[in-house]
Amino acid sequence: MLRGTMTSPSHRAWLLIAPLLALLLLAAHFYRAAEWAWVLATLALLPLLALRRAWVPRVLQLALLAGAVEWTWTAALLAQQRLALGQPWLRMALILGAVALLTLAAALVFRSAGLKARYTVT
Repeated sequence: MLRGTMTSPSHRAWLLIAPLLALLLLAAHFYRAAEWAWVLATLALLPLLALRRAWVPRVLQLALLAGAVEWTWTAALLAQQRLALGQPWLRMALILGAVALLTLAAALVFRSAGLKARYTVT
């Protein structure tokens, strides 16, 4: 890729899809658990993606890191429950582990040149 296209507005928009989807998936997880305060808190983070402030990436990275921890915690709890009931657990653990890793990857997109340029105060 050409260096100039790495920071183009269209490239930046594509980079923001990962954190957007990760936050929506996390909100859906909290919705299913009827954790209304966490649903609202997670959804309240979405408008931050549009703000061009230097502090926004750190806030979103912390939230996505916490989300990855939540996915890992949920996988561990569900695996324990399934083991205790003699049910299969490996596929569930692999899926939730992949979701946790993708949530972590969504936090890393803020380290890209395109998003660093977007959120740098000029």
